[in-house]
Amino acid sequence: MNLFEEGFKFNPSVVVESVIMGGLEILLLIIGFLIVRPIGTKAIQKSIHKMGQRRNITEGRSKTIEKLSVNIFSYALIFILIVMILGALDINIAPLLAGAGIVGLAIGFGAQGIVSDVVTGFFLLLERQVEVDDYVTAGGYDGVVEEVGIRTTQIRSFDGTLNFVPNRNIAGVANHSRGNMRALVDIGIGYDENIDEAMTVLNEVAERFQEDERFKEGPNVLGVQSLGSSDVVIRILGKTANMEQWGVERDLRKAMKEALDQAGIEIPYPHQVYVTKNED
Repeated sequence: MNLFEEGFKFNPSVVVESVIMGGLEILLLIIGFLIVRPIGTKAIQKSIHKMGQRRNITEGRSKTIEKLSVNIFSYALIFILIVMILGALDINIAPLLAGAGIVGLAIGFGAQGIVSDVVTGFFLLLERQVEVDDYVTAGGYDGVVEEVGIRTTQIRSFDGTLNFVPNRNIAGVANHSRGNMRALVDIGIGYDENIDEAMTVLNEVAERFQEDERFKEGPNVLGVQSLGSSDVVIRILGKTANMEQWGVERDLRKAMKEALDQAGIEIPYPHQVYVTKNED
């Protein structure tokens, strides 16, 4: 019942009844929203999971599509809820829709950034530049992608910070998760040590690590990389599975330090020499 119809006479009981009915209708709409949203979300997740298994889609791609679909579903559901609540309040939305073009034009000039976010996000997804669980550098942030949305991309830094990056700020993407990664270790020995003997010891360690399933190629001892102020630097290089390079490098350094110690080869540390002048 529209309380603003022409000729309407004020009647307290009618007003109270209308308010109660409207309130109950809104309450039922909200309850329905709270029920439909998780059910719809679960259905989307299960459907995408089955589709991923059937079409052999990668896990990262599947998660990306899943999160984006859930976001679009939530936005659509919220829009429908708002329209139905306005209808329950007897607010005629036809004039609102008629004026949406003018209002939209006015808002459009101030919302160019949002449009840019959506367009950029569309191409990020279409060209598969980033996917969930990829290690990337984008928008000035370095970390693992947790979600690719139609407006923002969420990147988790390695210190635990969750960064919400507007898609328009992603001018370029460095995706570190495509293909094998490089594990590089530089280790120094003293100038008084035998370089050939040290390389033999390091080669033995490298050969053991070649059986490690994390390595896709190598590791190999390349040779003398540089001559430092107090050490001769020897470089070891290999290719590892994605996101395994840091753990492999730590294990390599530990094993090579132990092997050099066992062989009696010194890993130098900075020395200071004090010269005292005696005037006598």
